[in-house]
Amino acid sequence: MQQHGDQYIGGEWVPSLGTDTIPVLNPATEEVIASVPAGTAEDVDAAVRAARAAARGWGATTPAERLLPLTRLRDGLAARQQEIAATVVAELGSPIGFATNVQAALPLGVAGSYLDILAGYEFTEQVGNSTVYAEPAGVVAAITPWNYPLHQVVAKVVPALAAGCTVVLKPAEDTPLVARLFAQIMHEAGFPAGVFNLVTGVGTVAGAALAGHPGIDLVSFTGSTAVGAKIAEIAGGGIKRVALELGGKSANVVLPGADLARAVNVNVGNVFANSGQTCTAWTRLLVHQDQYEEAVAIAAKAAAKYVPGDPTSPETRLGPVVNAKQRDRVRGYIETAVAEGARVVAGGPEAPEGLETGFYIRPTVLADVTPDATVAQEEIFGPVLSILSYRDEAHALEIANGTSYGLAGGVWAADNETAAAFARGMDTGQIDINGGRFNPLAPFGGYKQSGVGRELGRHGLEEFLQPKSLQF
Repeated sequence: MQQHGDQYIGGEWVPSLGTDTIPVLNPATEEVIASVPAGTAEDVDAAVRAARAAARGWGATTPAERLLPLTRLRDGLAARQQEIAATVVAELGSPIGFATNVQAALPLGVAGSYLDILAGYEFTEQVGNSTVYAEPAGVVAAITPWNYPLHQVVAKVVPALAAGCTVVLKPAEDTPLVARLFAQIMHEAGFPAGVFNLVTGVGTVAGAALAGHPGIDLVSFTGSTAVGAKIAEIAGGGIKRVALELGGKSANVVLPGADLARAVNVNVGNVFANSGQTCTAWTRLLVHQDQYEEAVAIAAKAAAKYVPGDPTSPETRLGPVVNAKQRDRVRGYIETAVAEGARVVAGGPEAPEGLETGFYIRPTVLADVTPDATVAQEEIFGPVLSILSYRDEAHALEIANGTSYGLAGGVWAADNETAAAFARGMDTGQIDINGGRFNPLAPFGGYKQSGVGRELGRHGLEEFLQPKSLQF
């Protein structure tokens, strides 16, 4: 077992100022594979002070000067792709294929995208008799989740650094190992001391201390809506800027005339990817009542291909969920759905056969789900798909918009124009039309309780900038 007792602060690994540790479990074996420091408020204070000391110098650098270490960071991520993937498999349970193709590859692509954006971004503009400068927001607290543990780190840290900000990162306690690996790559890239800092710890201690620290100018948080609300409350006391990427209950709407089989099969893969632990997952499939039973049958057949198993095997498509609490939570939602009248057409709340060890969930498809059912309103964060029927387009739109979330979604129709017209009425931040591919340059973020602000692309860079105007 790896035992880590240090934090990355001020350009070096230093002993944590606390004595408590956090065990890191392998979700497939339930074995403790490592431990990291449970950072204290004193650790956070040291990291913020280091970031504050480096802020003016880093903020005064030119985009070209910032590009040099950022390029070395990108190259470091590329060189350690296999190690990154293996680390995510070990601490999160993502199947090795998904860990390689998404968990390790997506952050590399996002990091590369910001090299291009930074090289071409105009940090000044002339507006009448004013010169407007886009200046760094200052010291950033980046608090990241466990489900895409490196992608979310890169999606916050890289644009913040590109903007000229300095950063203190607090990763999720379930997946701190890939964040430590990222810190090693950052160190090797040669950033000035204090520009990037890492403090591991639990949210209620290190996360709260970071969000409320007077030396922090902006808090960027990804996680649950409940925790996001608490982060905003803490940060609000200091009138800090807050960027929140929170929960989702996304609808995938299949309109009459669409390719039903393709739409349903893609939806099943979307929901079961990463064991359902994706905030953008299309967990509600909306199908016209005349095609409902056909869609249910297609989904049940597709779900049978997702057999839970050892995430280190290349054949495995569905690994465990992150921990025992999450496993029990997801199973509880399935039981609630059945109690409320849902029909289980695949999976169910029972443990998968032959997998007594590990935090595994049977891939589940629920039919006869009503719009007001618990599983149609609350984020489950597991491999559970709910299928709902609608009468007409107006009814479909009412259901699609009928939750407190608005993060992502999909629309399928006979042509892109019809699908896009429907999508324009959806209260959500990002919608795929007829299976459109994910675009890391497009702004990502939500409506309603799915968050505030945007990540990725130019909009993601601008979250970490603030305008200053000089009148002549």
